[in-house]
Amino acid sequence: MFKLEEATITDIQTAVAAGEISYRELALEYLERIAEVDSCEGGLNSVLEINPDVLEIARFMDDERTKGVPKGPLHGIPVMLKDNICTCDRMNTSAGSLALADNQGYEAEIVRGLRENGAVILGKANMTEFANWMTKDMPNGYSSRGGQVKNPFNREADPSGSSTGSAVAVSANLCTVSVGTETHGSIISPSYSNGIVGIKPTAGLLNGNGIIPISSTLDTAGPMARTVYDAAVLLSGLKSMYPYPHLHGYALTSVYHHHGQNVMKDYYTSQLATASLRGLRVGIYGNESDDSEYNEILYAALSEIEKEGAILTKDLKPIITDSCWNYAGKFIAKHEFKRSMDFFLTGHGYTGATRTRLRTLKEIIEYNEANSELCLKYGQTVLLECQNESSGTLKEAEYITALRRRENLIKDFDRLIRSNNLDVIICTNQFDGVAPIGGFPCGTLPIGKNKNNIPMGMCFIAKHNDEATLLKAMYAVEKLTGNRENPLTPD
Repeated sequence: MFKLEEATITDIQTAVAAGEISYRELALEYLERIAEVDSCEGGLNSVLEINPDVLEIARFMDDERTKGVPKGPLHGIPVMLKDNICTCDRMNTSAGSLALADNQGYEAEIVRGLRENGAVILGKANMTEFANWMTKDMPNGYSSRGGQVKNPFNREADPSGSSTGSAVAVSANLCTVSVGTETHGSIISPSYSNGIVGIKPTAGLLNGNGIIPISSTLDTAGPMARTVYDAAVLLSGLKSMYPYPHLHGYALTSVYHHHGQNVMKDYYTSQLATASLRGLRVGIYGNESDDSEYNEILYAALSEIEKEGAILTKDLKPIITDSCWNYAGKFIAKHEFKRSMDFFLTGHGYTGATRTRLRTLKEIIEYNEANSELCLKYGQTVLLECQNESSGTLKEAEYITALRRRENLIKDFDRLIRSNNLDVIICTNQFDGVAPIGGFPCGTLPIGKNKNNIPMGMCFIAKHNDEATLLKAMYAVEKLTGNRENPLTPD
């Protein structure tokens, strides 16, 4: 008999094939669970909006399967989207902001890919407003439109962000998989804190069109799931419309699109069958964490990995510091945000235009000020800084210098990986800024919990455009030491 909680994509497709459940019934079960644990009094508050057409779409996927034309492993699978990912349907896309609560109009390219591969868009997930690029000291998971998201393992703990709702919805079994976005840790950090698998792909692997932006250089979408296999399936679906390398940005042409395919191309999952730790060259990177509980869990897992035949290169010195983010990452995002947001709001470079009444970052700021009681519980210091200290022309010397520092960081990290002949790197300090700033693919895998019942994860980094090796390494470690737990199952 089919059980919704912790059901994987494979579990679902097997149950549907056996007649135990339909895609429509599956979607309805998720809606019931959302009502039971998320939107109720004292609930998790991770889901911002439900797709009003979800049951009809799921029924259509049932009909397609009956006709013998399933589109691949994502066919009929309910997917939750972060609320900064646009959809051309009856849902809004606001980045959690009341200022953009009326934003509708066109489909993000990655969503078009998901739909063409049969995914069912279940709804929009709550998030830290404007992907935590709104104001200083805003709690992770808070938005003026959606309120505060709660950590399902410990309601008093930080749920992390900015893809907070996407992480919590997956962890609490409110959807099968979800899509988050990241500029600097916004997929990896909430995935880590909520006990799920999160993958931040190489910057530029996925198309950014139709995603409310921060930085055209650093932003990327990525999969969030309960297992590495499911994350690999979703990543293939997100990438499936783009068979050739392409530039990241907000004005891509359709030269790489290949619409109308019948079966989703498998970029990653077929390679997982050969995943092995034997002979895997792993670099242990970073300064030791100050958290003794984390160190105990991490080094116990590393010991098991080494026993299984992985070749560990230890004590690699970190090449990035907080000052590198404060200079390189911060200044890139600061100057690109104003330009990217104004570009997004005018709808340039898209198949359609936004229908929000606001057209510039300045107008968002003015709307917030006019409705401060509702919109500015924590202020808008970052929005003001970007508006007042950036011209929007990207000519500032500090911006150009930051780009150069980023390029140097990429070269240094590439050299570290190649000179040590490494397949992947495992970070010793939970999260390292080199991956988001340098655009390297990275992922996190749950490996245990601390005394406060908060999950802990192992963080991996791979070479640019080597998601296959990243996923294979994570899959092999998951089979050995993975420790995913359902947060809402009584002890």
